[in-house]
Amino acid sequence: MTFEIEVSGQGGGPRTLRVRRAGGEALGYVLADDSQAAYQDLFARLAADFGCRVPLARRPVDFDRPDPRLEPLLTENLGEGVLYGYGDPCVLRDGDRWWMAVTSNDAPESFPLFGSRDLIHWEPAGFAFPSGRKPAWALDGPGSDYWAPEMHRVGDEVWLCFTARRTDGELAIGLARAPSPAGPFSAPDAPLLAGDVIDAHILPDPAGPVLYWKQDSNGHWPGPLSRLLWERPHLIERLFPRAEDQVTAELARTLHAWGETLGPMEQFCLRQLLIEAVTEDLAGFRARLASLRAGAGPLADGILEALTTTVYAQRLSPDGTRLVGERTAVLCNDQPWEAHLIEGMWITEQAGRYWMFYSGNDFSTAQYGVGVAVADHPFGPFVKQPEPFLKSSRDWWGPGHVSVAPGPDGRPRLFLHAFKPGQMGYKVFRALLSAGLVFDDGAVRLEARPLRGVA
Repeated sequence: MTFEIEVSGQGGGPRTLRVRRAGGEALGYVLADDSQAAYQDLFARLAADFGCRVPLARRPVDFDRPDPRLEPLLTENLGEGVLYGYGDPCVLRDGDRWWMAVTSNDAPESFPLFGSRDLIHWEPAGFAFPSGRKPAWALDGPGSDYWAPEMHRVGDEVWLCFTARRTDGELAIGLARAPSPAGPFSAPDAPLLAGDVIDAHILPDPAGPVLYWKQDSNGHWPGPLSRLLWERPHLIERLFPRAEDQVTAELARTLHAWGETLGPMEQFCLRQLLIEAVTEDLAGFRARLASLRAGAGPLADGILEALTTTVYAQRLSPDGTRLVGERTAVLCNDQPWEAHLIEGMWITEQAGRYWMFYSGNDFSTAQYGVGVAVADHPFGPFVKQPEPFLKSSRDWWGPGHVSVAPGPDGRPRLFLHAFKPGQMGYKVFRALLSAGLVFDDGAVRLEARPLRGVA
């Protein structure tokens, strides 16, 4: 099936698509804006008219059971300037108070901060980087992305590691300092680590702090794949056995040139359907592409390599200004439920072992979840639990990107974000949830340990 597609309109406003398949009538569609929800609506209509995949976020999902272990703490935006809720929440206990920093995407004020004396009642405490005080090396305004902040007490300082886009658009990791979790935070004029890296985590180890991060390889194959399909359309039937995925791939091929004119996150929204076609049968797709490597050209090797997401660890200098020692690969996506990526790591030392909580699969779908791996050393080897530790339930979809902090009783608690049912995607509200953690008999489990009613 060959398509002809004309796109009119620019920017984040409405755009019109005229879509025609060979020998057929042109049909018109309106892409309401540049949001992920608008793209999901567009592809759902195209699925009805042309037989491509229906986006996962537009398919009926039946999670018939709640998860009583999860306690919602914040379910609405709290305070002016908090636009998208509590994605990637980092909770830090500092003395008799708890503090939290969360993702802000491209909001004018970066990384909302909150304080609490009981984990139930939270008060806004400003922003790590208010307007006019962003890091010199990072983008600001539309197209910027301020993701996954983490606060840690290191000596007399609070360190905040975070992800942002450099002025050239590449994702990098920064490290800012403040005298307290309330700030003010000061960031150097250069990132700590560059090279399309995200989701920094610091383990304040007695032998010296360790930095963990994810190589953002999952962002490096959808574009080359759509280009490969554009250049070699005869590969579509061999790479995608299912008819609906062949139509999906043909749409992605036809939209490739237009997609190259979009910003990074809008490219992700445009190519989401192609990503889902690949990751539903990731092992099979890998095998098919590997078998076609000779006829697919140099793009195939890069795509195959990027389908593996790797988490690295390396020691930081005592003052946190540079990385020292050897870089070690400590984890990668190798479980079917993780699909094409793992991310959002948090390591806690409990019962003499190092427990890594991480997220896997696509954050904007109900397939996203939390996994656990354990090691006897900060650099591994980490052994994974074979099944997800936490996944979607009736009340909360796409749980992920956790942090661990002591609760009021001193026992460890898990903090995480999740979407309200049916409301998922980039820059969509995410709630703050919590549950108790129990480490015993060489294992970890969630426990319903409500905060409400606790003195």
